[in-house]
Amino acid sequence: MSLWQDFVTNDQRLIHKWKHYFPAYEDHLSRFRNQDVVLIEIGCGGGGSLQMWKRFLGPHARIIGLDLRHECAAFSEDQIEVRIGDQSNEAFLESVLREFGTPDVVIDDGSHVMAHIDASFRYLYPRVSRTGVYMVEDLHTAYWPGFGGGLRREGTFIETAKHLIDELNADHTRGALEPTAFTRSTLSMHMYDSMVVFERGRHTSKQAPQIGRPDAHYGSKG
Repeated sequence: MSLWQDFVTNDQRLIHKWKHYFPAYEDHLSRFRNQDVVLIEIGCGGGGSLQMWKRFLGPHARIIGLDLRHECAAFSEDQIEVRIGDQSNEAFLESVLREFGTPDVVIDDGSHVMAHIDASFRYLYPRVSRTGVYMVEDLHTAYWPGFGGGLRREGTFIETAKHLIDELNADHTRGALEPTAFTRSTLSMHMYDSMVVFERGRHTSKQAPQIGRPDAHYGSKG
């Protein structure tokens, strides 16, 4: 069963997700299925997405939900733990990692406030596993003033992502931008409507070899 099929046939706790996210979930998270994986979802909503990740990732996955609302503690069950705290509080995030270890996947579906998204990303992204995935959802709020957003407003996570594209490519800027820890630890970035996905990983030596005979001719003339 695909993740989308699981979603549309869900009869357990409430799940609230944009439908166009599901192909991205499949593309970036399928490789973690049936693995010993730690997934952190910031923002528990109605609790159903925690159950959805549990079903999708399989019996070895540990699902950690983070939320400010104390009533979300009731969402805990086998393979699912919920911790109550502020996603922008570094001490809280540190306590979560100390308890559950290095996350392989982080999905930020929390407050959608720019300052909170930024604080979570800056603390958690460098601590995601070496080949892990970090997803930030619902970034339409990056254009809404009530969430600290605005078109091309500096400090929104959309603008941060634009700058990080340069960091990803810093090795090719001929000294204009020094490579950073992000450059060295990020394999790819993927931009979707309202979502950015970061895939961690190290590049091997960056080179562009030419392979084959330069004098080779294909076919014949005349």
